[in-house]
Amino acid sequence: MVDSQFYLPNDIGVCALDCGEAFRLLSPHEKMYAHYLSRAAWYGGLAVLLQTSIESADIFVLLQRIFRKQTPAELEQVATAAGLSSEEYQALLVYAAGLYANMGNYKSFGDTKFIPNLPKDKLQALVKASQAFKDQPTEMEALWDSCSCLLYSLEDRQKQLGLGDKGITTYFSGNCCLEDAELAQKFLDSKKLSAYNTRLFKRDNGGKACYEVRLASAVQKDCAVEGESESCCGSFNFEDKEFTVKRGDYAPLMEKVSYYLQKAQAYVANENQRKMLKEYTRSFTLGSVEAHKEGSRYWIKDKGPIVESYIGFIESYRDPFGSRGEFEGFIAVVNKAMSERFTKLVDSAEVLLPELPWPKEFEKDTFLKPDFTSLDVLTFAGSGIPAGINIPNYYDIRQTEGFKNVSLGNVLSVAYATEKEKLTFLEEEDKDLFIKWKGPSFEVQVGLHELLGHGSGKLLVQDDKGKFNFDKTKVINPETGEPVSSWYRGNETWDSKFSTIASSYEECRAECVGLYLCLNKQVLSIFGHEGQDAEDVVYVNWLSMVRAGLLGLEFYTTESKSWRQAHMQARFVILRVLLEAGEGLVGLEEVAGQDGKTDARITLDRSKIHTVGKDAIHRFLRKLQILKATADVEGGRALYDCYSTVSDSGAHNFLRLRETVLLRKEARKMFVQANTRVNGDSVELVEYEGSAAGLIRSFTERFQDDSEQLEADLLDLCKRDAPCWC
Repeated sequence: MVDSQFYLPNDIGVCALDCGEAFRLLSPHEKMYAHYLSRAAWYGGLAVLLQTSIESADIFVLLQRIFRKQTPAELEQVATAAGLSSEEYQALLVYAAGLYANMGNYKSFGDTKFIPNLPKDKLQALVKASQAFKDQPTEMEALWDSCSCLLYSLEDRQKQLGLGDKGITTYFSGNCCLEDAELAQKFLDSKKLSAYNTRLFKRDNGGKACYEVRLASAVQKDCAVEGESESCCGSFNFEDKEFTVKRGDYAPLMEKVSYYLQKAQAYVANENQRKMLKEYTRSFTLGSVEAHKEGSRYWIKDKGPIVESYIGFIESYRDPFGSRGEFEGFIAVVNKAMSERFTKLVDSAEVLLPELPWPKEFEKDTFLKPDFTSLDVLTFAGSGIPAGINIPNYYDIRQTEGFKNVSLGNVLSVAYATEKEKLTFLEEEDKDLFIKWKGPSFEVQVGLHELLGHGSGKLLVQDDKGKFNFDKTKVINPETGEPVSSWYRGNETWDSKFSTIASSYEECRAECVGLYLCLNKQVLSIFGHEGQDAEDVVYVNWLSMVRAGLLGLEFYTTESKSWRQAHMQARFVILRVLLEAGEGLVGLEEVAGQDGKTDARITLDRSKIHTVGKDAIHRFLRKLQILKATADVEGGRALYDCYSTVSDSGAHNFLRLRETVLLRKEARKMFVQANTRVNGDSVELVEYEGSAAGLIRSFTERFQDDSEQLEADLLDLCKRDAPCWC
């Protein structure tokens, strides 16, 4: 029997992301702008297939060819004739929807592999009975042969994403290990190159290790091209190793991204948008992160646009080393009513920042007021859709030029809705309150997390010219009482220094800021919560965080003793901190469920949140910020690894609790997104039902114009690099 965590259940929640009303309110000009940006995002998002696993692109093409020829409803009759039960056919639809929603065959939230929940011979029979196979038997046979083994394989290393023997990654060739990643980072730093849009390939040349750093770009020439004074490409000797920097990763996809960004330029609303798109186009054409940073500067200046967007190699959660960005692109429309609350929060930020538990020397010299809007998502291409975003991720820009926050309203409204009977690990008397206030409390937490969590805190830096952004003779480390003794130097960044723990550590810091500041009555009032309602919002927010910490155990791999999801590791760490606070603040016990199986119960003493709870978060949050600000990697790792440890010793047997969590886990929802289509001078919105079949149809209709060429390109890209993982 295969562990159920490697299947997507047939009853998994599938929701349509409703943006119909928001889209209809756009002008024809704005609709055209949103359309071309969406096209760029969807084509770029296909790069995630190649960033996830070696088989993902092949599986994607297999499914596209099958469902392009026959809709899910039409294929059902073929499935029945081929011997599949209705449950087995539904399992195939769910698997296909899951592959599309995650842009690969590993869960975007948790990084575990999922396989079809039907026998391999049944799936093969359906593939061979399909119209696509009948039309192109040789090609379809070859496609099935290329991916069928890995499609079902659950060898230990293939169960999750990771580097070396810890899992699968395509950010690095199969022969790379942590030492290779560290050496490559040093090389990139020496060349002042960002890792965000790169992959690393290692080969042996007569017993000597040679490395290829490949940049994502439409251009495949390595010489200097138009717009460059000199090329960053070439061969270099570094620490007695040969490094070659080349262009052309995902070239056909980056070409499409650049093409549609150029089309969108005809419909911009202002000069900032025009310059932004010009720089983005240059970035994806040449493989230049510097151009993307320049585009991001114009993006920050584009205040309050009706159509908001961001696109590029953004989040580094899934790079096992924590430096390379996964492609994503979103296009969304402002929700004006909800945005008013976030604007009030921004206006209060300068009053709230001093409330945070660190000295002013560890806070940014000037708070750069960001845009903070609530958006209804039209398009979110990539491996998954978050509830909120704080970008750009370039710390040099964030510190001196600013950032933007967005809360994705139509995602929030459906993603976190919970049925009472599926609400695990809470006391019965807490469940109704939890369901009533989960949405409003999460809105508060997202706002604080993004704006004052990710948006707060200073990094102490000495630039490559020797200039400090702080007075090292006067700034005292409040944890030691001594002058600060470490800081970031030259081209060092938060991601490059803290690498493998950077993402989760920063999410933990932001979550702690949310918990800490949600106790502030002014914050609660901004969101419309007063009196007992405000206290209930606080209680449910803290209770939700404690419960999420327990649920986080699903994303811990016992064999490799590693975490697979940054946010859930962060929430587990917070659970540990609050349990450690003692005094009956948080209770966690193992119990027997009504079904006779193991269960667990979480309790939170609401009378102690403002005292015991606040004090515990105050102490921990200050440590997190000071260690981060001073580039104290050793201290930061020691602290974070300690609280991240999952063991069977101590007051709570977390390894046994993990088994209980796995037994009672609920699958994460999948989202069906609309398509846009130009019809004459207007743009139509094509919406789909919230089901696995609807999700499949949205993808097969998404790339109709050039489906055969696109699929051929994906297969070529896959085939070219396949030997790197053999």
